[in-house]
Amino acid sequence: MHNLISRLIVYKNIDEPIFNEITKLFNKFENDNPNKDELINDIYTQINNLLKLATDYGFNKNLWHNYLAYLLATTENPFTILSEKIGEKNGSVNELVKQDLEIFLELFNYDFSEIENLLDINCFSIITNYTAVVKKEQLYNNDVSFKVQELSQQIEEVKNVDEMFNVITSFYKKYGVGKYGLNRAFQLSHDEKSDFIIPITSLDDVTLDDLVGYELQKEKLLHNTKSFLAGKKANNVLLYGDAGTGKSTSINALLNQFYPQGLRMIEVYKHETKYLPKIINEIKNRNYKFILYMDDLSFEESESEYKYLKALIEGGLETKPDNVLIYASSNRRHLIKETWNERVNTSSDEELYHSDTIREKLSLVDRFGVTIGYYKPSVKEYFEIVKTIARRYPEITLSDEELEDEANKWLRTHGGQSGRTAEQLVYHLLGNF
Repeated sequence: MHNLISRLIVYKNIDEPIFNEITKLFNKFENDNPNKDELINDIYTQINNLLKLATDYGFNKNLWHNYLAYLLATTENPFTILSEKIGEKNGSVNELVKQDLEIFLELFNYDFSEIENLLDINCFSIITNYTAVVKKEQLYNNDVSFKVQELSQQIEEVKNVDEMFNVITSFYKKYGVGKYGLNRAFQLSHDEKSDFIIPITSLDDVTLDDLVGYELQKEKLLHNTKSFLAGKKANNVLLYGDAGTGKSTSINALLNQFYPQGLRMIEVYKHETKYLPKIINEIKNRNYKFILYMDDLSFEESESEYKYLKALIEGGLETKPDNVLIYASSNRRHLIKETWNERVNTSSDEELYHSDTIREKLSLVDRFGVTIGYYKPSVKEYFEIVKTIARRYPEITLSDEELEDEANKWLRTHGGQSGRTAEQLVYHLLGNF
């Protein structure tokens, strides 16, 4: 196996710990005279790591095939990234790629019986015919799981390297490659041992239909997002208004709806705005549309991080790339706290040109081309939201009048009416069944 892997050219940059360690172990087995017990222990360690990875991604059946498909799906190099953009194209590099894929085909069909017989182990036989424990999709990365297992099954069916080449390039064109190809949402990591931008692996499967009401708001949001995905001019968006009215839900639903069309989302907190140029530098040349999502965005008087955001949206030397937009949600209409002293200039130590201070603070929200208000529903609308959500659960058999009565009681102890309080009431009712 080591001799095979050492001949890789285009996929030479695979830097996955399990792959690297297994390569070393088989090098010892094939070329050295290792201590049997130590080798078995090292093999079991890597099998354990492989099982953990299989659990994280919900792999099943032939875990060795799944793992090799995972490597092919996640390895970024000039060929895979170009294939992500344009699919299969003629070029000399194709011959080198096919040589590598020939090696992967041999790895797919690798006979582990020799090492198992000599060491008296059967772990490779188990992982190549594995039955995973059934678990809920929320417990593993379903986005990656589906794509990798699909690729694994397609490779199992190929008859030669030319067919495998077609499978791989089609996969890259359809899904992309690496973390941005396989995942839909991301966040920043400040752990020096990990990537700067890392996937969010557990996501809510909410849709826009789950948000009751707010039809005009959803329509404006959809129009702007569809324009963005179609390569047309589109605006940065600010969703503002009362808490619990569905601002975050709308953004999450957009991602779920348009992820198959190449939409990706990176969650950025306000204290991370200074990293915006670094984020842009990493994603600007990828074949996806990115929304930088800033939830519950607002700044206090003493905070200056908003200037990083202003510079990115409009006004910096480096223009924002066409594949990036900023969507933000906030309970504040103008995002930055403003004092009455600034309005009326009554403070003795106020700066001379206090109107400049006001314009400076308001200029941030002006940089969002689309602003959408989400307001607290009326009591009547709140009742409709409660009834609509409750009817999704057959266990709740209360009449409309009984639901309205429960909604009234809930309001007395749980704040004002909103979609969030309506959902909380329904969850409370479900607890009675």
